[in-house]
Amino acid sequence: MSMLAKEMPKRFYDVGIEEEHAVTFSAGLAAGGLKPFCNIYSSFSQRAYDQIIHDVALQNLPVVMCLDRAGIVGEDGATHHGAFDLAYLGCVPNLTIAAPRNEWMLRQMMYTASKANHPTVIRYPRGIGEGVEWRDTAFTSIDEGRGERLREGDDVAVVAIGTMANVAMRAAERSQRSVAVYDLRYAKPLDTKMLDDIASRFDKIITIEDGVIRGGVGESVAAYLARQGGNIKVVNLGIDDYFVEHGKPSELYAECGYDEEALLQTINNIE
Repeated sequence: MSMLAKEMPKRFYDVGIEEEHAVTFSAGLAAGGLKPFCNIYSSFSQRAYDQIIHDVALQNLPVVMCLDRAGIVGEDGATHHGAFDLAYLGCVPNLTIAAPRNEWMLRQMMYTASKANHPTVIRYPRGIGEGVEWRDTAFTSIDEGRGERLREGDDVAVVAIGTMANVAMRAAERSQRSVAVYDLRYAKPLDTKMLDDIASRFDKIITIEDGVIRGGVGESVAAYLARQGGNIKVVNLGIDDYFVEHGKPSELYAECGYDEEALLQTINNIE
């Protein structure tokens, strides 16, 4: 943000630690015809939940909410983990919720959101990216609400969201089973066409997300598949019903049961 402030000082507003005001201010800018990008840590966007619903979503205003530090953040402690955004925003009408798996996709999702006429949430984690080239790449619009198959397989399907798609790819490549990997890309709207295709090909599905299981994307996938009928086993991986404490991210992912090793074990054991 400091780079933007330096390059475009007349298009940058620092409202301090005022999350509620940041969202309402952004809604006002959008109502006036602008396309504001509202940047808040995932965990602290909770403070602006009322404003997200009433000032942005209810009026269907084209505010782009960029939620940094989504998921596990490590040594900042329980207050900073962005564990809840997928769950508490997933129930809000009019919101499109995007989760890029790498820095190139973040660039394209931001570009796509800048062209949209509705509110968009883009959530991404703290830390370095995957090392994917993005600076000299062209801007490309992404089909909102459309996922992507990253790996073919015919035994087990892993449905991931955000950076967990990279974890899923690494685990799938290590497994002796035939594992297909899908990246939802958008938590909302769900790509039901892709889910229908997965359900027609697999009876063992694992979902993985960097957030709480209860009310999260995995439960949304399981609920959708249950409504369609059929005998499909769905295992959801993510943060269970507790607050995650202080620790190194690698340790916390393992403790929460959705690091690469935990996913590999789940893939190998699901029947």
